[in-house]
Amino acid sequence: MGLSVVSGISEAKDYLISTPKTSMLITATPGEKSKFQYYGSRIEEADIPGIYASGLAFDKESYPVFGLNTPGEKAMAVSHPDGNMTLDLVVDRVKQYSVDDGDVTEIVMKDQVYPFVLRQYFKTYSGSDVMTTWVEVDNDNKKPITLYRFASAFLPMRRNDNWLTHFHGFWGGESTQEQERLTNGQKVVANKDGLVNTESDNPSFMLSMDGEPTEDAGHVFGGALAWTGNYLIKMDVHSTKFDMSAGINEETSHYVLDPKSTFRTPEFAMTYSTEGKGGVSRAFHRWARDHKLHDGNKEHDILLNSWEGVYFKVNQKGMDEMMQAFSAMGGELFVMDDGWFGNKYPRNSGSSSLGDWEVCREKLPEGIEGLIASARKNNIKFGIWIEPEMANTKSEIFEKHPDWIMRVNNRPLSTGRGGTQIVLDLTNPKVQDFVFGVVDGLMTKHPEIAYMKWDDNCSVLDYGSQYLPADKQSNLYIDYQLGLKKVLERIRAKYPDLVMQACAGGGGRVNYGMLPYFNEFWTSDNTDALQRIYLQWGISNFYPAVAMASHVSADKNHQTGRTVPLKFRFDVAMSGRLGMEIQPKDMNDADKAFASRAIAAYKGIRPVVQFGDLYRLMSPYDNKGVASLMYVVPDKKRAVFYAYKMNHLINMVVPTVRMNGLDPDKMYKIKDLTPVDEKRPCALDGKTISGKVLMNEGLPMASLLNKEYSSLALELEAAE
Repeated sequence: MGLSVVSGISEAKDYLISTPKTSMLITATPGEKSKFQYYGSRIEEADIPGIYASGLAFDKESYPVFGLNTPGEKAMAVSHPDGNMTLDLVVDRVKQYSVDDGDVTEIVMKDQVYPFVLRQYFKTYSGSDVMTTWVEVDNDNKKPITLYRFASAFLPMRRNDNWLTHFHGFWGGESTQEQERLTNGQKVVANKDGLVNTESDNPSFMLSMDGEPTEDAGHVFGGALAWTGNYLIKMDVHSTKFDMSAGINEETSHYVLDPKSTFRTPEFAMTYSTEGKGGVSRAFHRWARDHKLHDGNKEHDILLNSWEGVYFKVNQKGMDEMMQAFSAMGGELFVMDDGWFGNKYPRNSGSSSLGDWEVCREKLPEGIEGLIASARKNNIKFGIWIEPEMANTKSEIFEKHPDWIMRVNNRPLSTGRGGTQIVLDLTNPKVQDFVFGVVDGLMTKHPEIAYMKWDDNCSVLDYGSQYLPADKQSNLYIDYQLGLKKVLERIRAKYPDLVMQACAGGGGRVNYGMLPYFNEFWTSDNTDALQRIYLQWGISNFYPAVAMASHVSADKNHQTGRTVPLKFRFDVAMSGRLGMEIQPKDMNDADKAFASRAIAAYKGIRPVVQFGDLYRLMSPYDNKGVASLMYVVPDKKRAVFYAYKMNHLINMVVPTVRMNGLDPDKMYKIKDLTPVDEKRPCALDGKTISGKVLMNEGLPMASLLNKEYSSLALELEAAE
């Protein structure tokens, strides 16, 4: 990474903060406003005069605050103890230093009247083109102050033919990609669900600087907020200016900060690509694996989850049978989902038992010990489902600790799933201890548990804490997340090797606030292979394949009722972290044989998919009847290519797909990874073709994808 200080006119100090491919330029002179000058492709110190001479320098406050010269959007607004709502911040000093995983520039600003200190941070990460920024506020008053606005980032953007790519959805259809030209006015990406913050919207976006974006070309800014709760990303667009701000959504969350306390905003992560949207994605994926995903560079096991196989009907015999069948197919990990706990109130539906984390002896008389013994017998790892932040009104924990529930005391209690689900109040340290104890108790008794699926099927329903005092109820949304963070930090400190999946009614917690504590996420409860192409396409813009759980499900999909071939289902699932969500005893012998071959093939390509560079080739959103993507290892010696027939019509035009990311001078031998009949692979199997031809001319799909729901999964290996 590069950090440098360059003296300028009138002793103003320019701070150049660089990654291998990007640079940011900040002017921070003591006694004056900190100014943002430039962010874009990498520049050197010698280029700085040219930034000023060309008019590229923005010369705008790096963190504008409310109170003086009030028009326009601001990054922060506060109220001092005397009721004054103004801030006037100037630079006090700048510190630059190295940390274990990168370099930090810290700009310390002080108010010119009040004992108010703000520190603005910019961090570069070793080996990464992603940079992050956040702020910390110190209350040096003797009384509390109130924060009304507290953005993590506030950046001017170059007004041009700007296009915004963002991601929205709903249960079963998360991260649907939207792309639009930005017109004058304000565009907001926001969430106010409290806990499940990516089911309807994702705190990530791309901004094209020079027209409608493409995968391979153009200047594109990419940003993501690393926060687990409510957020607000705002584009304030005018004919002659364009400001972007991102941070915690302050609506109903003004924050009361005690004396001698510090408030820290979440990191906002960003990168700048001159290689289109694909360049943004690859930068974020590398950053995630190296810095923001727990054990992001370790291969993930192929697992079978019990949910769609048995739902709540868990029992020892059924679990053992599923493990045995999956192990025979080459599976590596079995995860028992919901339905295993509760004795006074056995968990037979979503309406009871949450919080009563003891094994249901009626269903599992041999306990977790019996399940682990089955896993050991079948040479497979064992994992388990939990939902530790939640309870039901029909549960022992609710009867014993009604004060642990998030609720408003003088109003009727709202409930969620099953008409009984409620949220535990993680602002309360006793509740934090309890939630930590759910994991700690299981792991202490059963250290062989290798995997936990951590679910959350409820948003904040009633805005009220029985723990927070009356004058700090507005801290609830934020303090809940800070409490959750404390719990997760304790878990990771004690159980660093436990693999954990973040789930929230499907893909409701796919964010970089959660992922430092989790190895992967459940992408969606919708396992329909056709719709998964869209879901995984949207997710892949910012989140890497190694973290994207993608499962093969039943012939007739449980969510959509669609029936697609097993090969198609495997070819889609093999483009992420492969797993299965199926009842093996419902599979015939031919399907099991195919699954065994596909699982073996995935094991061979697993490093390429989970750690390779992603190139999205043909988008399902372009409605060309075909979707395609590929992964390429950094030395370009191996690649995996996927293509899917999205619809099938007589005499339809089926496009040619051009590959990307290969070495044009290498010859690549092609292998069909998943032929239905292993004796009759596709026509490309065994062929050797140059990278130049594959990228410049491509593969005509008309003969390769000639049936409804036909698909390809090809391995490319450079010839020696």
